[in-house]
Amino acid sequence: MELPPIFPPLTVTDQMGRQVAVPFPPRRIVSLVPSQTELLFDLGLGARVVGLTKFCVHPAGARQSATVVGGTKNFDFEKIAALKPDLIIGNKEENYQEGIERLAAQYPVWMSDISTLEDALDMIRRVGLITGRKETGDALATDIAASFAALAPPAAELIPAAYFIWRKPYMVAANGTFIDEMLARAGFRNVFGGLGRYPEITPEQLQAAAPSQILLSSEPYPFADKHVVEFRQLCPAARIRIVDGELFSWYGSRLRLTAAYLKALICAD
Repeated sequence: MELPPIFPPLTVTDQMGRQVAVPFPPRRIVSLVPSQTELLFDLGLGARVVGLTKFCVHPAGARQSATVVGGTKNFDFEKIAALKPDLIIGNKEENYQEGIERLAAQYPVWMSDISTLEDALDMIRRVGLITGRKETGDALATDIAASFAALAPPAAELIPAAYFIWRKPYMVAANGTFIDEMLARAGFRNVFGGLGRYPEITPEQLQAAAPSQILLSSEPYPFADKHVVEFRQLCPAARIRIVDGELFSWYGSRLRLTAAYLKALICAD
C-alpha cells in the first residue's frame, strides 16, 4: 500500500470544543465507536484502522483486520499503546470520560458529540477533513442530507410512540437523544420526550403514557419476537414492533440507509 505524504499536523476543534493537533494525514487510527469505525472504512481508510472495539461489527471482517482494544467503556490501554496510534476517535456518550482523558494525555483524541442529524453530518465532514478524505466525507454528508430532505413532512398528527432500548430495567430513548430526532423525522411523537435522555420506565408509567406504538430496538438490548408478547400484556391496544436499532442510532455512513428505512416504517403503519 502506498502511504500518503506527510504534512504538518492539523490543529482542529472537535465536537466537544477541544483543540486537537492531528498528524496529517493520520496513518494509525483507533476507533472507539462502532458507527464511526464503519464510517472510516467507507471513507476508504480501512487499511489505516489499526484498532477498534468488540462492538465494531461493520463492515464484516473489520475485527479481523484490526486489533480489538476492548469495549466502548472499558479500553485495554496496553493494547492501544502497542498499536502506537496517531489518532483516536471517540464519542462523548458512547465512551467514558476517565478513559478518554487518560488516552488524550498520550495521543491525539478527536471526540464527537451527537444528538441531531446536523451533528452527525458535521461529524462526517470533520472526520473526512482530519483524515485526508474531505471530498469523500463532504459528498457522503451531502447524499445523506438529501435523502432526509426527500422524506415527506411528518403528518400533522404525530403517532405517539415509545422506543425501548433496554429490559430489566425497562429503559427508553427520550429527550436530547439522536434516536428521539429520528423518531420525529419518521413521524412519531416520543411519549417520553419530556424526560431525561435514557430514563428507566416502570410498567405503570408506560401504561399511563398510552403510546399507540411501542418500538423495541434490536440493540443495545436484543429485543426479539418473544418480548412482543410481554409488552402486549402491558399495553394491549398498542402496536408493538421490533425495529432496527442501528438505523435509528448509528450516526455514521449507515445513515445512507436510514431515511428509506424510516419511510418504509411509517408507510407500513
